[in-house]
Amino acid sequence: MKTLQLISIFLLHTSITSCKENTSKETADVQIENTEPEITIDVLEHDLKKWWTYHSYNISLSSNFKGLNEHSDTIDKKQFLEKLIKGNYIPLKLNSNTQFETYKLFKLDSTANESIVNTIKSVSSINFKHFKMEGKSFPKFDLTDLDGNRYTNKSTKGKTIILKTWFINCKSCVAEFPELNELVKRYQQKNDILFLSLALDSENELQDFLEGNNFNYQVIANQQEFIKEKLKLQIFPTHIIVDENGTILKVVNKASEMISFIENEKNPIENLPPPSPM
Repeated sequence: MKTLQLISIFLLHTSITSCKENTSKETADVQIENTEPEITIDVLEHDLKKWWTYHSYNISLSSNFKGLNEHSDTIDKKQFLEKLIKGNYIPLKLNSNTQFETYKLFKLDSTANESIVNTIKSVSSINFKHFKMEGKSFPKFDLTDLDGNRYTNKSTKGKTIILKTWFINCKSCVAEFPELNELVKRYQQKNDILFLSLALDSENELQDFLEGNNFNYQVIANQQEFIKEKLKLQIFPTHIIVDENGTILKVVNKASEMISFIENEKNPIENLPPPSPM
C-alpha cells in the first residue's frame, strides 16, 4: 500500500511540477572532468522521503542528459533507462563540465528501502515508454475541436503540434493552465504552431467547465479511446510535441519539461523560433 501511495504521489508531482534522441554519439564525445555527486548514495537509499525530494529536484529522466554507468563509462539514454527499470540503481547528478546534466548510476544496497526500489522502477519505466515513442510517427487522426475546427494528419502537415492530454477532474492538469496559457501567448503570432488538447470529457461538460477556467489550447472532447488505444497513455497530463512532418519529438508529463525542451535544449524544434516579446 505504501508503494502504491508513493507512486500516486510521483504521478501527481510529475504532473504539477509534471528516431530516438541523438545522445549516443554526442555523449561519447564529451569528456567529463568531475564524476562525483554532491551527495552520496548511503545518505539516500534508506530514507524514502529524502531520496524522493532529491530525485524530484535534481533528476529529469525525460531530458537530454549525459549518462554514466556504475563504472563511470558513458552509456546512451536507452541503456541508462533499461538499467534503472530493473530497480538495482538510482541516478545521482554529477558536478560536470558538460552542457547537459550528467547523471551516474549508483548501485543500491540489498538493504535499501523497498519503496525506493519499486518507485524508481515505475518512474524509469514511464520515461522509457515515452522515450520509445519519440522518433515515431504520430497516429492517424481526424479531430474536431469545440469551435468546429477540424484537424487531420494531412491538414496539419507543415505545422508543429504542441499537444496535451487531460480531463476536468485532474487537478494537476488544470493547475498547468496558467503556465500553458503563457506559452500560447508567447507564440501567438506563429501560424505554423498548433496548441491542441485532447480531453476525456464530453463537449457539454467541457464548455461549462471552460466558462470559469481559461485555457488557450484548442480543446477536443471525448478522446478517451484515442488517448488510451492509439497513444497508449494512462497518465494525465501528458504533453507531446509533434514536428511539421508528423514525427513525435518529445513526450513528457511535466509542462515545465515540455517548455524547457522547446526553449532551452541544445536541439530545439528546428522550425520553432524564439518567442515573440510579450
